[in-house]
Amino acid sequence: MNERFISTRHRTNCYHCGEDADQIIKAVSAQAQVICSNCGATRIFIPRFENTGAVGVCTPLGRYDVWNLEAGAWCKNCGVAGPHDLVIGSSHFTTRCRNCGYTHFYRFNLEYVDRCPIDEEGEVSAPRAP
Repeated sequence: MNERFISTRHRTNCYHCGEDADQIIKAVSAQAQVICSNCGATRIFIPRFENTGAVGVCTPLGRYDVWNLEAGAWCKNCGVAGPHDLVIGSSHFTTRCRNCGYTHFYRFNLEYVDRCPIDEEGEVSAPRAP
């Protein structure tokens, strides 16, 4: 995941280990990931479609709570650095630029429960929770 798009954290109970831990969230054009900082359980989402005229976000119901988050990022459509809305569920992942409305929809693809080997030294744009 060399492209820089969205990289942030969300502290919550891990769906796999149940511990209160940072969930590391990364999204680029080719895929999105949610990685537990405690146990390494990783959910990988692949692109479904992109739309610059979409109103709202895709939020199908799933087994776990839907996360409605905000992350700062460079928009790959308008090139402006600013807030992006993230909606993450158990089977979907949506990003939306607040500046131009560019929306990227991902669907759940696979899950593995081990330490994620990608971008271990990469920085996350959100601070660690206390």
